[in-house]
Amino acid sequence: MFRSCGVGGAGAGETGSLPHTDRSASCTMGKMLAVLCILVLLAYCPVLCVFQKLYCSISDSCDCDFRPNIRDLEWDIYKNVFGQHLVQDIVSEEVVKFLQNKNPERPLVLSFHGSSGTGKTLVSSMLGTHLFGSAMSSPYVHQFVATLHFPVPHQVQQYRRELKSWVQGNLTECAHSIFIFDEMEKMPPGLVDVLEPFLGPSHIVFCTNYRKAVYVFISTTGEEVINTVAVENRQSGREREAITLGDLEDAIALAVYNNNTSGFFQSSIIQQKLITHFVPFLPLSRGHVERCVRSQLCQRGHCQRSDVVEAVGRDVIFHPVQGQYFSTTGCKAVSAKIDLFL
Repeated sequence: MFRSCGVGGAGAGETGSLPHTDRSASCTMGKMLAVLCILVLLAYCPVLCVFQKLYCSISDSCDCDFRPNIRDLEWDIYKNVFGQHLVQDIVSEEVVKFLQNKNPERPLVLSFHGSSGTGKTLVSSMLGTHLFGSAMSSPYVHQFVATLHFPVPHQVQQYRRELKSWVQGNLTECAHSIFIFDEMEKMPPGLVDVLEPFLGPSHIVFCTNYRKAVYVFISTTGEEVINTVAVENRQSGREREAITLGDLEDAIALAVYNNNTSGFFQSSIIQQKLITHFVPFLPLSRGHVERCVRSQLCQRGHCQRSDVVEAVGRDVIFHPVQGQYFSTTGCKAVSAKIDLFL
């Protein structure tokens, strides 16, 4: 508590009180010391903040709102991502393994591949929801869309500088940051290679521990490989769940690396094997599409409308022509079709 420096109170001749002149001098000295303390704190505050950020980026004790709920993530993927047994297994297993390791050797890097409407963006959103509790609204979940953030191919060098600075700065703020790169099939080639130092095996980069971050790349590149395997599997009479990651992963990596319109075209990230897994999203059958319809109807309070489920199923286009096995748009157009038939 500060003592009042006013003149009033005990008189100069009272026992235990300071003479008036001494009290004034003492009061002035006290004020000067108080001001000096405040100035010192203000001067050192930026330095303290810097050290705090560095400590948070390197240590395990600063969580920056990082509240992973793996059980809910696994349940959400199982319940709401239809027809994707590989995704359910790979994403859940890799996230659990990554988070259980308090000192990971490198960040978790997942590359999602498959046709439109198969659940790639949905699963990336689930990661944000169940790791930070707020999906894309979290300040620590960063999404980049190729056509929105990197629309001009000849400005790739500028984009590289900006992206490197952005990732570096946000890793300093939160080592557990999630970075999502959508539309990789439209990303200027060479741009994402600027991320290589953040993805490799080095311990510290730019004074920041980058190894606790999660990177997700989303692309339709490789869908031909995935769809061909799915069709051949169906034609041979095998169960869908018989398709394994080994049937697809190397072929997807090769297709992506050799596609000159892909953001991973001849990428050093692929050359250095810095991607944890290429995750295939299989094309969806009529049954999967109808499950999407039923799920969205229930969200609107119309669970019993089987007539709408059947109508949407009939309106969806399936391929190949001989067989009509898989939806050409997955579940992407389901919401609009429900509006049409509801």
